[in-house]
Amino acid sequence: MKILVVEDEPKTGDYLKQGLGEAGFVVDLARDGFDGLHQALTEAYDLAILDVMLPGIDGWQILQGIRRAGKEMPVLFLTARDQVDDRVRGLELGADDYLVKPFAFAELLARVRTLLRRGNKSKESEPMLLRAADLELDLLRRRVTRAGRRIDLTAKEFALIELLLRRQGEVLPRSLIASQVWDMNFDSDTNVVEVAVRRLRAKVDDDFEPKLIRTVRGMGYVLEDAACD
Repeated sequence: MKILVVEDEPKTGDYLKQGLGEAGFVVDLARDGFDGLHQALTEAYDLAILDVMLPGIDGWQILQGIRRAGKEMPVLFLTARDQVDDRVRGLELGADDYLVKPFAFAELLARVRTLLRRGNKSKESEPMLLRAADLELDLLRRRVTRAGRRIDLTAKEFALIELLLRRQGEVLPRSLIASQVWDMNFDSDTNVVEVAVRRLRAKVDDDFEPKLIRTVRGMGYVLEDAACD
């Protein structure tokens, strides 16, 4: 699952990105309000974490822009502003939760997971079980199986197979995979994507039929069930 964090304080932003990444989420970090709103409106996110006081435009304005655009992703405000009026304003504008700094990361993570479960229950368009042939990915339990056999994946491998499943049948360039899974600009001298795909294939394809992950030379990778063609 993919989370947008909008936080201008470098230490807090980096802390959130690392912690949520280690918890298995793909995280985009925006450092000011304008970038945060642009990313929220142009990318698909499962949840947004917004600071209130930001350079450019504040968190209230980002939330209003998100809701005006018809996006229903859960929004969690994370801010040092602890006045009751501030919390009420955020909730009235359409926020789903409000956590005051300083915070315990364990509490933040619990709130994030609760919001994601709540949001996914209300959105039938966002299935919690992704499938291709006999491969299944359970987003709520963060569990992958093939032919009923449990497959243990690292956080990055899980994010990679989720991306491939969500966009199955679509050839994904290495640059897109690097951006979505590792939040990095693709460097032709870096083989991180190739290595990760090779390791993922060893786990989900090598001992099974049909083979699902295919390399499209000069273009990227695609996950598809050839038996359905």
